[in-house]
Amino acid sequence: MTLEKIEFDTDEGFGHKARIGLIVLETDQTVEAEMRQIRIPGVDWYHSRIPNDSEVTPSTLTDMKQRLPVAASLLPKEFAFDAIGYCCTSAATLIGEEAVAGAIQDSHPGVACSNPITAAVAAFQALEVSRIAVLTPYTAEVTAPIISFFNNSGLEVQKVASFLEPSDYVVARISEDSVAAGVRDLAKSDCEAVFVSCTSLRSFGIVAALEQELGKPIVSSNLAISWHLLRLAGVEDSFNEFSQLFMKQL
Repeated sequence: MTLEKIEFDTDEGFGHKARIGLIVLETDQTVEAEMRQIRIPGVDWYHSRIPNDSEVTPSTLTDMKQRLPVAASLLPKEFAFDAIGYCCTSAATLIGEEAVAGAIQDSHPGVACSNPITAAVAAFQALEVSRIAVLTPYTAEVTAPIISFFNNSGLEVQKVASFLEPSDYVVARISEDSVAAGVRDLAKSDCEAVFVSCTSLRSFGIVAALEQELGKPIVSSNLAISWHLLRLAGVEDSFNEFSQLFMKQL
């Protein structure tokens, strides 16, 4: 029997409008589940995983610095990514924006890069707010650098609260009702917006309703980085299904 060759055509495939890469923590249970809820025709998200310790400390977070180039290289160059993000708020803060971007661009020269803390600052600028409150799941020693970063970026942190949970596995299981209760408490302060820090904390199912209830923008790590990466990739689609942030451009 002779194998017959069938002729074929090719097209642009998935992601013909934008291909966005995500470097996700090994222990993360939330990023992929929330990002796949953003359905824009022609836009696709591609994931790589980076090894990490489920115990979140300054030491375990900065340990990821040496692993970032390898994790970034697992996103194929041939895909010609429009933007790539490192999905860890606390680690990006400690490692530094420039070091994170450099590690990604070692494998993807010139690609637009983001991370949740950089994206959050860009989000608050787009929302034209400067006084924020911050909810984290972290210990005090992991929370403190995030507050310093915001204060050094021209924002004024009015109030901070935390679940004080060091396990990333447990953080992903913190209920959205608990997150909403924390946001409501923080929103009582003299803030213009609330930031929910950590890509493991779930937020996509509650933010839109909270914004209506509280009359203030709510920005989470995953909302911020997904919005920022879309805009960096040249995707200007506006929608308010998850948050008013997606109605804003850079």
